[in-house]
This record gives sequence, structure tokens and C-alpha cells, in this order.
Amino acid sequence: MAGFITVCKLYLQMRMRGILIEEQIQWVSSYMQGGSADVWKENLLEDLEEELLEYENVGEFLADIRKEFGGGDKELVKVVKLRKLEQESKTMEKFVQEFRRAAKESEYEERPLVEKFKRGMNVIIH
Repeated sequence: MAGFITVCKLYLQMRMRGILIEEQIQWVSSYMQGGSADVWKENLLEDLEEELLEYENVGEFLADIRKEFGGGDKELVKVVKLRKLEQESKTMEKFVQEFRRAAKESEYEERPLVEKFKRGMNVIIH
């Protein structure tokens, strides 16, 4: 999500300076597609049309997108990253380094952390 927001900011700064905020919001919204983004966008556009929602600048709008879709719970995102980490074709040394990095960012400690490590390895340790 951060990449999407960064690209939008760059484009808005380069190509849409002086354009009404509503048009900037519509442009960004046109690139939000799929799943819950479609529903969120529809609700947003309805609220804007009915003047139930107002943004003073496009930065506020982008902040709302980040809050809604940007993995607002950073700890949860870090835990999921740790859970998905697998050795696969990596060397054990590379896997250990990646695991250490992911473990620092998660809140796992001791036994649960060891279990995550064992599950991610190609060879199971008993």
C-alpha cells in the first residue's frame, strides 16, 4: 500500500498541481480496484457527493487510504510476515538471517519463536 500512496503523491505533485481536490481524489480513487477497495471507494464517493465528508487537501485523503488499507496494525503485519517465512531454496544461513530480521519486528519470544523457526525450516527438528 505504501508504494501505491507514494506513486499517487508523486503523480499528484508532478501533474495535478492546481487541480481541484475533488478531481485529485477521483483520480486516485479510479486506481483503487478489487475486493474491499471497491466497496470502500463506493462508500467514499457517495459520502463526498452527499457532502457528508470533506477533505481540505489530498494528503488527508491519502492518510485515510493508508489507515484503511495500509496494514494499520503494524504488529499484525510483522507477525504474519514471520509466520509465512520459509526456508525453501535458501541456504540455512540466509534463512537464519531473514528469520532474525523478521523476529526482531514481531513480538514473539522464546518458545513460540522457536516453534515458528522450526516450522519454517525444510527439515523438521524434533
